[in-house]
Amino acid sequence: MTTAAPTTGSPTEAAPAPAGRPRRWVTGLLVTVIALGLLAAGGGLAVALGLGRTETPAADSVDAGFARDMSRHHLQAVEMANLALTQSSDDEVRRLAFDISATQTNQVGRMQGWLTLWGLPLTSGEVMAWMADDAMAGHDMSHMADAPAAGGAVMPGMATEAELTDLRSLTGTPFDVLFLQLMIRHHQGGLEMAQYGEEHAAEAAVRGLAGAIVASQSAETTFMESLLQARGGTPLPAP
Repeated sequence: MTTAAPTTGSPTEAAPAPAGRPRRWVTGLLVTVIALGLLAAGGGLAVALGLGRTETPAADSVDAGFARDMSRHHLQAVEMANLALTQSSDDEVRRLAFDISATQTNQVGRMQGWLTLWGLPLTSGEVMAWMADDAMAGHDMSHMADAPAAGGAVMPGMATEAELTDLRSLTGTPFDVLFLQLMIRHHQGGLEMAQYGEEHAAEAAVRGLAGAIVASQSAETTFMESLLQARGGTPLPAP
């Protein structure tokens, strides 16, 4: 009489995966991590690989112009926000300034990354040439007539060098009032550029970022107007 060999597990127990061949769920996890990394990079690698396009944007395209000019516009907002972190003693203003600095620094990195991937310069002499001739009509630029913005870029809403000098000289509530006035106007000035980019850019990643800027800066402007009113200030004329 023969005896059956003992079994070491139930009939439904899965056999161990062969050495050197990872389980499928491990491969799936790696694919997910890579995909999330591409999203976090703002689609930059997809642009570099040419996904969804047969050619990269030209130097005079809406995509490139938006990336260049909005980067320069953002950098001044970051400069003012960083001043608030050292010269304001108001917790609400400081939290707002931190959010603006962090968000817009990140966005500048994405836009300049696109320009680098496309092999295009980060700056150009003529600003807003990528927009239709009538797109910025009606903006009041008179405050810049005798004192251009820092860096020489004259775009709606940007502070002049004289205004930045005044801001640097202040602390406390006087600083908070001027900071909010300048930042409200700055956000208002960049809004039409962002709206134009959202509507006319060819790259989906550029349109997406432009739309995010429209939404966030519109909300921040409303919030800053309430902060300004609570501190006894009134907004500057819209650009």
